[in-house]
Amino acid sequence: MNQYKKGVAKRYVAILAAGIVILASASCGNGEKTKNLLPGDKQKERFVNLFSPMEKIDPDAENVARSASDLTVMMAEEQLGVTVGYMTYTAEDYQDKTYDDVVLERARNNMDDIYLLNPDTLLALGAEGKLMDLSGLECAENLRDIIRVANTVDGKLVAIPQEVVAYGLFVNVDMFRQYGLELPKTPEEFLECCRVFKENGIETPIGANRWWLENFVFAISYADLYNGGNTEAEIEALNSGEAKYSDYMRPGFEFLKKLIDLGYIDKEKAIVSEAIEAEGPDFLAGKTPIVMAYWGAANTETAYGKTDFEMQVIGFPSSRGQMPVMPMTGFGIGVEAEHAEDAMRVLDVMLSDEALKVYSETNRVISPSKNIKVDCVPALSPLNNRIEEGVYVLGSNAGMKVEQWGNTCQIVRKLLGGATVDECMEAFDKLQEETLK
Repeated sequence: MNQYKKGVAKRYVAILAAGIVILASASCGNGEKTKNLLPGDKQKERFVNLFSPMEKIDPDAENVARSASDLTVMMAEEQLGVTVGYMTYTAEDYQDKTYDDVVLERARNNMDDIYLLNPDTLLALGAEGKLMDLSGLECAENLRDIIRVANTVDGKLVAIPQEVVAYGLFVNVDMFRQYGLELPKTPEEFLECCRVFKENGIETPIGANRWWLENFVFAISYADLYNGGNTEAEIEALNSGEAKYSDYMRPGFEFLKKLIDLGYIDKEKAIVSEAIEAEGPDFLAGKTPIVMAYWGAANTETAYGKTDFEMQVIGFPSSRGQMPVMPMTGFGIGVEAEHAEDAMRVLDVMLSDEALKVYSETNRVISPSKNIKVDCVPALSPLNNRIEEGVYVLGSNAGMKVEQWGNTCQIVRKLLGGATVDECMEAFDKLQEETLK
């Protein structure tokens, strides 16, 4: 699974590496009129611009390192006779600006046709009316309900992803067995496991970073909202101001504060640590029994796909048991895109069941299409089973007027920096008041 990790975007997007071959092309004429000009003449070529973390300067170049996304782009190019060109965001190019900062600027200024959007930018641009409604696409008919809910702003489906991102707890099962522990389901069981590890010399039971601790908060805070049968009404109450986000968030923040106070999380290390890079080595070495990561980290040897111990990926603890957390990203099209019609056709191919099957099988991820299921590695079965049962919470939801993923991450960082739970709740109240104005 491709995840999102650069600056603020390090929380969401994994940069897709691709080899680049730049081909120069030129055309010339002899001044004579002819009826047999090639349709591939560059001046007449249909072109669609895509801005994302995936670099591909010349779409015609042979590239042995094509990613799963590249394969779906190729399908669109071949079927439609269009050229899709895209350039990557890099921190080097944009210095202090995050991917989110840059994509907002580009979309607001109609610099591209298609954009790969993280949850906060998706909500912002959708609310500003900057994104087209994709509900009329043929591929939209096959979407899981969760995709529609999470990517709908003001009644419009403004983005569609190529995969469903799922976060869970990666646990060293051997270490749990060593101390006679069952894999935890509830917050109370989780705390007891951490206590036993700590008392047996495991200095820091939970390996943490500055991006993903909000998953504990979402699982505890929204377990009932998303699984209690009254989701739509509860979200409407939050959007109207009748209910307060802080009332939902408080139990999750209180739990996280307890993990910090008891020394189960190293807050000084977490607040400056990048995802996987910091906690990964200790987890792989069997020094830390629990880390948090995204679905795809179990599929690749560069993360946790190859361990010397038995690993399982389970949901975060909640009142309803192990709870997967799923933030949403997706491709959107600018409402004033220069090549809007071709961009819509391109997305319809890239997000068709045929293309999504290729993408999902290549990356071994959950598909946004309800028609496609891919076998996961055994370690992911506990997380996947919960998702297939329909048990999960959303870490981002464009239907909520207060953006969730990015804002919660920033307020969690306040907690890591020494803020009280009450101060964090005040920050949520202020966000809600400002948004509803």
